[in-house]
Amino acid sequence: MSTMGFASVDDVKERLEKVGYLASDAVATTVYLASELGKPLLVEGPAGVGKTELSRAVADACDASLVRLQCYEGVDEARALYEWNHAKQLLRITAGRNETWDEARTDIFSEEFLLPRPLLTAIRNDGPTVLLVDETDKADVEIEGLLLEVLGDFQITVPELGTVRATTRPFVVLTSNATRELSEALRRRCLFLHIDFPEPELEERIVRMQVPGLDETLVSSVVRVVNALRALSLRKAPSIAESIDWARTLLALGADILDDEVVRDSLGVILKHADDVAKARSSLDLDEVLSPS
Repeated sequence: MSTMGFASVDDVKERLEKVGYLASDAVATTVYLASELGKPLLVEGPAGVGKTELSRAVADACDASLVRLQCYEGVDEARALYEWNHAKQLLRITAGRNETWDEARTDIFSEEFLLPRPLLTAIRNDGPTVLLVDETDKADVEIEGLLLEVLGDFQITVPELGTVRATTRPFVVLTSNATRELSEALRRRCLFLHIDFPEPELEERIVRMQVPGLDETLVSSVVRVVNALRALSLRKAPSIAESIDWARTLLALGADILDDEVVRDSLGVILKHADDVAKARSSLDLDEVLSPS
């Protein structure tokens, strides 16, 4: 039995679907193996294809806590591991003016003054935990070194308090949009999963699940147009998230069909750059895209 309670690859697919995530065979297999082997899962792919959502779905499916470390340029150990509540420490020192430093130090470097950040929170959690290190590629290289240390032994040393070891190993997901190359050392310690835009059939199932009120024919039309737009040379191809947003937009507008006017008026929902919108309007042949094959 895996650490997250998955019995098989099929069990992964079924449980993720129950919480609203339709996983391909490749996704379900890699999630099962990561859980079974106790290894971090590195997920790469374009923005908006469901990398972060996969972590949420695994947490929901396993009734686990989701702890998220959002990476960005400049994130440091204090934001990732822990830091001390300096304001509260100063107040405590001021209140005990007659104490020696040794007496005060014992008190101010205690749990009461510790501010655990995501990595320490996940390590200390006794119950099932999914640790999401989101957009790892946006962090500095130094954070990769920190992750190697923490995820290697699943323990963190706080010099003033000692070493904290995980009693329940968290299920770790690292996501990356591949804006920079991650180190080989980090990749070696992870199972790798690349999530790309789904096949049209799977994308239709996803849209139907997320926007159940939309007409079946319109769902098919949405997916066809989105896939046609992805075939164009755009600055930012529409993702699954934008397919769902567009479907919800059409439902809100009460649209029955996709025609030139509806597409023209709502392109801003799925395309985020003016030149992409202009290219879509000049290059997209709606009749050809929606014609029966």
